[in-house]
Amino acid sequence: MCRWFAYISPEEPCLLSDVLIDPANAISKQCSEHYLPQLLPHGEEHELDDSKDALLKMRNSLLNMDGLGVAWYTNAAESYIKNVGGRRPALYKSQSPPISDFNFRNLCSNTETHCLFAHIRATSGSVVTQVNSHPFVFGRHVFMHNGAISNFSNIRRDMTDLFSYDAYCNVLGSTDSEHAAALYITNLTDHGTKDTWEKEYPINEMLNAMNKTVVQIMELQQKQLGDKKTPNSLNFCTTDGKKMVAIRFRNHSTQQPPSLYWSEFAGRTLNQKFPGNPDGADQTNESATKSGDERIGKHTIVASEPTTYDDAEWHLISKNCALTVDEKGTETEVPLKYDTGLDAVDPNYP
Repeated sequence: MCRWFAYISPEEPCLLSDVLIDPANAISKQCSEHYLPQLLPHGEEHELDDSKDALLKMRNSLLNMDGLGVAWYTNAAESYIKNVGGRRPALYKSQSPPISDFNFRNLCSNTETHCLFAHIRATSGSVVTQVNSHPFVFGRHVFMHNGAISNFSNIRRDMTDLFSYDAYCNVLGSTDSEHAAALYITNLTDHGTKDTWEKEYPINEMLNAMNKTVVQIMELQQKQLGDKKTPNSLNFCTTDGKKMVAIRFRNHSTQQPPSLYWSEFAGRTLNQKFPGNPDGADQTNESATKSGDERIGKHTIVASEPTTYDDAEWHLISKNCALTVDEKGTETEVPLKYDTGLDAVDPNYP
């Protein structure tokens, strides 16, 4: 499965290299190494091969080497372009592994942002090319995905029929994930034209659009395949630079969705201005310029895997739930609403 990392804060910017490169379990290292507290025992005596969960082993045995993407928000455009205000996403995509991508590493070492999406890809079948790398940008809105829309080829045509015209034209690649992004932006803007992508929408409307997208996908599968449909893994995340919605979802009665964690504290040890080290309490941070009692700004991190050593800093998002983060940085976990009759059976992992 893919891996993704999201950071958002109304107050505290992060340096990209602090959160994406430097930690021992930064997303740039998750191409082959994984850390999944509350899902998989970790340590020398508890490796992935020791897990009795075949689905968990399959997901985390894959190498995430099929593409890299980063979207970060900046206010630069409003200083130059008329009628542009607030943060807008900048985008970098590459087919190189992140640890050996010179441009990625240089960009990260000199860029800060209040909102960041990063993604490393393990393809579920579509071609490896830059346009198929996440995240996907629709105006001020950004979207990424870990998992897979099952039976995608069976519903792809019907799925595109639900898109607004401009959303359809904005799909440049062939992935199930980009099609989900187009369906989301269509729902969020009520089939609006691309100028509506520049607007901000209330957090409840973002959540409702995400929930509707999930239900539409399952309804199309039910229509086309009936009882032959198989479960989806839909760990979606979207932001407008100020607010964020992330979901952890699998429409199966017992199977867990892919891993997804959140933290409101980890940003302190991921910020080299503050004392502490993401790799252990016994390691020092010689770069710290803040004192131990100085407060870090409100922030939220959502990630496929924790990127700091302290498990207590991280919460596993509950199955089939969404985490919303509003413009003040308030986090709320809510269950997604759907008819459990749309649950599916997995013939490979019964």
